[in-house]
Amino acid sequence: MSCATLNLSPSLKPLNSRDNYNFRPSNKKSCFSSCSFSSVSFVGPLTSNGNKSSSDSCHAIKGLRSFPIGFKCVSQKSELSVSFGADSNFASDKRLVVLVIGGGGREHALCYALQRSPSCDGVFCAPGNAGISNSGNATCIPELDISDSSAVISFCRKWGVGLVVVGPEAPLVSGLANDLVKAGIPTFGPSAEAAALEGSKNFMKSLCDKYKIPTAKYRTFTDPSSAKQYIQDQGAPIVIKADGLAAGKGVTVAMTLEEAYEAVDSMLVKSVFGSAGCRVIVEEFLEGEEVSFFALVDGENAIPLESAQDHKRVGDGDTGPNTGGMGAYSPAPVLTKELQAVVMQTIILPTVKGMEAEGCKFVGVLYAGLMIEKKTGLPKLIEYNVRFGDPECQVLMVRMESDLAQVLLAASRGELSGVSLKWSPGSAMVVVMASKGYPGSYEKGTEIRNLEEAENVAPTVKIFHAGTALNSDGNFIATGGRVLGVTATGRDLEEARDRAYQAVEEINWPGGFYRRDIGWRALPQKELAPKQ
Repeated sequence: MSCATLNLSPSLKPLNSRDNYNFRPSNKKSCFSSCSFSSVSFVGPLTSNGNKSSSDSCHAIKGLRSFPIGFKCVSQKSELSVSFGADSNFASDKRLVVLVIGGGGREHALCYALQRSPSCDGVFCAPGNAGISNSGNATCIPELDISDSSAVISFCRKWGVGLVVVGPEAPLVSGLANDLVKAGIPTFGPSAEAAALEGSKNFMKSLCDKYKIPTAKYRTFTDPSSAKQYIQDQGAPIVIKADGLAAGKGVTVAMTLEEAYEAVDSMLVKSVFGSAGCRVIVEEFLEGEEVSFFALVDGENAIPLESAQDHKRVGDGDTGPNTGGMGAYSPAPVLTKELQAVVMQTIILPTVKGMEAEGCKFVGVLYAGLMIEKKTGLPKLIEYNVRFGDPECQVLMVRMESDLAQVLLAASRGELSGVSLKWSPGSAMVVVMASKGYPGSYEKGTEIRNLEEAENVAPTVKIFHAGTALNSDGNFIATGGRVLGVTATGRDLEEARDRAYQAVEEINWPGGFYRRDIGWRALPQKELAPKQ
């Protein structure tokens, strides 16, 4: 695989054992707290609604039911210092080497933005993918086992990595950030315990209950008969969610009772999502417009990112099953400045303060999936993710003009207070190209051509790779469900859309498909001629 080759900048070299670690001591404590439990299992019945749970271990939130688990939080010291100028720009006496953990489209976008950061001296990506490597946006390290914290720590020390940015949720939930922070390596991403905001929907809902964060009415179940009785009492449409991580596929928006019963059986009886579906959340159906809201959090402070909106359903007109996301655009007109202020005051800040009050500060990016309710015009929290969304990250990173490396470093050190972000004017759009059959079964290894021609449609087009590799002939092939994120910026959303779809039309991939109406809620639709 081509990304095994290390193409390092001239100033990037491994450190020997006598080299000093690339950090400047600081007397300040980081706002990252490492929280530990007496059990390795974090998914538990953290609930105030009286439902029983089959799990013997869980999170404990003060003031809610008691459960058989020990909980303690230990404040960790960070050894990095960042100074700020009066204009909120960053100044640093040493350029940063950054390691990005992950290998999808989100990580490609992060590498792209980090590489453009003035303070960044080099970007590694583990494991990365062929597209990231070929783009030159990072040096991929496919042989680094990101599930082995000691291996990641050794790599960071050898190469003088001054910041680790963890992209996917799985390494966060497994505790990679805990281990890195304990080793004194600045890390952007929450502890395993704080990552329960995404890892357990029941945990998130219980936090909402306690701290009065607006969300849909819900009940949690482990018994399928009880769940079905509740569904019958509530009626359809209704939403069924697997409690744990299910790769973006654990949510069913059931329009009929039969569809809801089938979703319950698939999770609690057939165990299609394994342990992630051993507990289900049955949730009120909210009518309105979905929008994504992102905030950077340093444990105590939070600053919003620009707005973005994605399209979860696989088919045009928002039809068909849910996916990880088939496209996105930024900014999202539905999320006005006034609504953004409401989201910060009623959802984001209460969450940050709530996690702090529970003894487990959150450090990283909070991705709130929101519904702007049709009947009230106000936002309700649907779900939290504890990492940048995919594909929303792509449209945010092409618009980011601040030094991302220094911003994320400041967050990891608890120093976001007073930081402001700079964004490019105009809009951005990403159209996801996926393997035919996704989100169901799909063929791997289909060949993709004309990517270079697609990127040359306009200077503002960028293709982010999510699931690609190179075959023996050196051509790109698809290795996943969502494969490419064809992204473009423009003076407005219409221009960004036109450029993105022009690039998509250049790509020769008979084994792929895409939605033809990304941005339809914000723009009048244009008929795209079907590809021959």
